[in-house]
Amino acid sequence: MGTERKRKVSLFDVVDETSLSAKIVKSNGAMGNNNNGGSSLINRWNGKPYSQRYYDILEKRKNLPVWHQKEDFLQVLKKNQAIILVGETGSGKTTQIPQFVLEAVDLESPDKRRKMMIACTQPRRVAAMSVSRRVAEEMDVTIGEEVGYSIRFEDCSSAKTVLKYLTDGMLLREAMTDPLLERYKVIILDEAHERTLSTDVLFGLLKEVLKNRPDLKLVVMSATLEAEKFQGYFGEAPLMKVPGRLHPVEIFYTQDPERDYLEAAIRTVVQIHLCEPLGDILVFLTGEEEIEDACRKITKEIGNLGDQVGPVKVVPLYSTLPPAMQQKIFEPAPPPLQEGGPSGRKIVVSTNIAETSLTIDGIVYVIDPGFSKQKVYNPRVRVESLLVSPISKASAHQRSGRAGRTQPGKCFRLYTEKSFNQDLQPQTYPEILRSNLANTVLTLKKLGIDDLVHFDFMDPPAPETLMRALEVLNYLGALDDEGNLTKLGEIMSEFPLDPQLSKMLVVSPEFNCSNEILSISAMLSVPNCFVRPREAQKAADEAKARFGHIDGDHLTLLNVYHAYKQNNEDPSWCYENFVNHRALKAADNVRQQLVRIMARFNLKLCSTDFNSRDYYINIRKSILAGYFMQVAHLEQSGHYLTVKDNQVVHLHPSNCLDHKPEWVIYNEYVLTSRNYIRTVLDIRGEWLVDIAPHYYDLQNFPQCEAKRVLEKLYRKREREKEENRNRK
Repeated sequence: MGTERKRKVSLFDVVDETSLSAKIVKSNGAMGNNNNGGSSLINRWNGKPYSQRYYDILEKRKNLPVWHQKEDFLQVLKKNQAIILVGETGSGKTTQIPQFVLEAVDLESPDKRRKMMIACTQPRRVAAMSVSRRVAEEMDVTIGEEVGYSIRFEDCSSAKTVLKYLTDGMLLREAMTDPLLERYKVIILDEAHERTLSTDVLFGLLKEVLKNRPDLKLVVMSATLEAEKFQGYFGEAPLMKVPGRLHPVEIFYTQDPERDYLEAAIRTVVQIHLCEPLGDILVFLTGEEEIEDACRKITKEIGNLGDQVGPVKVVPLYSTLPPAMQQKIFEPAPPPLQEGGPSGRKIVVSTNIAETSLTIDGIVYVIDPGFSKQKVYNPRVRVESLLVSPISKASAHQRSGRAGRTQPGKCFRLYTEKSFNQDLQPQTYPEILRSNLANTVLTLKKLGIDDLVHFDFMDPPAPETLMRALEVLNYLGALDDEGNLTKLGEIMSEFPLDPQLSKMLVVSPEFNCSNEILSISAMLSVPNCFVRPREAQKAADEAKARFGHIDGDHLTLLNVYHAYKQNNEDPSWCYENFVNHRALKAADNVRQQLVRIMARFNLKLCSTDFNSRDYYINIRKSILAGYFMQVAHLEQSGHYLTVKDNQVVHLHPSNCLDHKPEWVIYNEYVLTSRNYIRTVLDIRGEWLVDIAPHYYDLQNFPQCEAKRVLEKLYRKREREKEENRNRK
């Protein structure tokens, strides 16, 4: 850009509108050929002059591997409807390809008020937010205007938006109201190798849409070479490869298996900081608690080493971290404490989100314990749980590659080479093969796809899993016995929630408690709101007990939400009461959105009088109307059995009950050293008979104590009916 002659348009020049607008269009976002005189001064997207920052970033962009293949890419895009692009993580594909497409595609639409858009999907919310912010900076526009993002419960886009980054789940939701996705000219499915549930459904959907919309183009981007599979699936679409900028990475294995990978990871961080030359460290761990714990321990251990080592900045990264904190990972390492002293180092402790979704410059050392949290599902007992499981070889390869971005690096794998070769699967198993599909099936039904068995899945799920999903939706009343969407199912599918939650919301007006159920649904949709810091566990437990409700955790969450609102959403009140202000603020936002959906379907907002003894009874019955398939019964032996599936479970220690109720409903099933049920609520056996007799049909019920109790309850109900008839 520097060699270009820039002719500034002065105020005294006579400029007629047409010539100026022609210049703006010709400049093509200041990335046209270098012979366009001074026409690159005006940003074609917002009509403003470019800032200096734009030019500074532009120089950096020109160094990205993908930049050099821009013309080739645009040629291939022009000639084909679908293309597969494989680029190593860090090649710049996520930020640059959508911008190349923007330049080359005409976005005018018949509706003059709105332009057509380009969509770029991301499996993770963090990536959708942080990448869109970066691209807005690169294009010199305001985030939320020309470049926006959309994630569940947060839409940051406007009528001006031409490029939208969104989670794959959000694009799927948009397809519900716009089955041919007519607002989009090009759809880019990024991180396709992650094979999330939504990405897989989008594959099948877009394959159909492309047949009906010859003007739509699809770009599938992947970081691994599973791309041949994508090629075959999309009718032999052309494959383009973009090299990454990878320096050699030396890989170290442990001699013997590690007993405790967390401790080993922390030990390795300290070793690197003491002995290795300059360069930042990236540690992969499995979840929020583990990461926060590791950050504290690393800071403390390095602090104990005193001044002979350089300062460190330890930053966590996981999906529920607030955006401002997420940006910290891009900040530079701290300077030496005194001039000439040992240099500082940045240490990022992250979930597998840093594996391919986000690229952090300056990383030279990677520590890979070889685990991540993965969804597992057992359709026989209908249990879906997040389990810490070994990663695949493909993931291990991605992780080590993170160390060679800026210079030669080192990757410390905290497992043996033998284990790498023998125990790790080659690829991560697609999520669709290990998930509860009730939500997916409801979405597909809403999209008008009735024949699920013949839907073109890239990897078809097991028939048993599909049958289970249909069965669950039938019990909830979302599908009729023929498998067609009911009126109730139509409304349920509009809520971005699990079917059980949306059912409980839709029927809550019948129990006269929709206001309270809205608050509980919102609280169940955000991360845990109770804070329990190491140094103040006793105080935190006492604070939680003050909110506790004798009948269970759902009502405790309601108490917390009510108290938060009564105290004017005050952050310092949250801090004093060991409640996470961010989680409550998010719940408040979710609740407002759910209220809007309720209003669209004329579902009335109502509450039972607080002083009535039915206030809490109605709420508990309404929750049961959604969760009657997640009930456990207390056996005489003193442990709980899940009803129908007969799995032995224990109440999670975090519960607020002060007794062991005979019947409980649970929100989730947690597989750890023991099988726990978490977020539990005390209910009465007779409600099961009243609210879900179709599910508690004793004809097809396994023999167990619960069945005997239910038989008594049914007989009691019959007697009561008989007496009522005789009275008449």
